[in-house]
Amino acid sequence: MSNFYYIMGKGATGKDTIYKIIKNKTNMNTYILYTTRPIREGEEDGIDYHYVTNEELHKFTIEGKVIESRTYQTTKGPWIYATIDDEQLKQTGDIITIGTLESYRNIKEYYKSKNSTKVVPIYISIDQQELRKRAIEREKRQKVPNYEEVERRIKADNIDFSDENLKRCGITEKETFYNYDLDRCVAQILNYIDKNKEVSKNNKKIELDKER
Repeated sequence: MSNFYYIMGKGATGKDTIYKIIKNKTNMNTYILYTTRPIREGEEDGIDYHYVTNEELHKFTIEGKVIESRTYQTTKGPWIYATIDDEQLKQTGDIITIGTLESYRNIKEYYKSKNSTKVVPIYISIDQQELRKRAIEREKRQKVPNYEEVERRIKADNIDFSDENLKRCGITEKETFYNYDLDRCVAQILNYIDKNKEVSKNNKKIELDKER
């Protein structure tokens, strides 16, 4: 059984940095989500997201390739994020991706009937005061900072990642990692991944023994 590691968290928790570090340290296959939002300063198409137009996303919908999608009403208009059933999901071995709690829930449901893959959550968290501080610092680096959008994202994240929603998706302290010290947080996640890999190996061994 392979594992699909799903990193998620509110904006400015450092989840993107953690995702890139974990990806490089483990050499796992990656799944890149799709979005219609404009690319931000410092981001790369095909690395952070697959940036597509509304027309391209509509074509995926017609072709039946949209596993799930979410629309956010922003100060710059609606932005859509989506998980597309493409070649990335056909990769063999473990996969790692980064997304939202809602996309995690939907991809977990997608794999529910597929016994070959286990979706493993990795939730990155920091307190509200530190989150707002980091979000503002990040926005300052944009060519045209939009602090109104920062506040919108924080409010939206507080709703999306509410305690109730986390509980509904089965996210507990066991799957939560606090990013106040990046190196320590990464080390804890790598240890968590190693333990899940060991469990998967043991489960596979048990299944093979049963078949004999």
